[in-house]
Amino acid sequence: MASDKITGNDVQAMVRHWLGCPAGGYLGSDYGHDIPGILQTPLAAGLADGQVQKCRIDVPLVGALPSGAVNVYALNDLNALADRMRIVFEVHGALVEAGQA
Repeated sequence: MASDKITGNDVQAMVRHWLGCPAGGYLGSDYGHDIPGILQTPLAAGLADGQVQKCRIDVPLVGALPSGAVNVYALNDLNALADRMRIVFEVHGALVEAGQA
C-alpha cells in the first residue's frame, strides 16, 4: 500500500496560495496576507515577522515546520524603472514571491 507524502513543493504551493489571497479574502475568515500593509512601514516595526506568524497560523502545515523554515525578505527590484521593493518568502529553502500566484 503506497502512501502519499507531502513534499516541500506542496508546502511552497500552500504558501503561494496564501500569498495570493489578501487578508479577509474569504467571507468570514481573515485567511490571507497583508503584504501592502508592511510596505509603507519601517522595517523595525516587526510587521514582516507578524506576517510569517500569520502564515504559520493560517497554514497549519507551515506552523508545524521548525523555527527558521519560513522567512520573509524585502529585496530591491533592480529591473524596475522606479524605486521598487519585492517581498519574498523563503519556505524551507525555496523562494516564493508575494504577488505572483
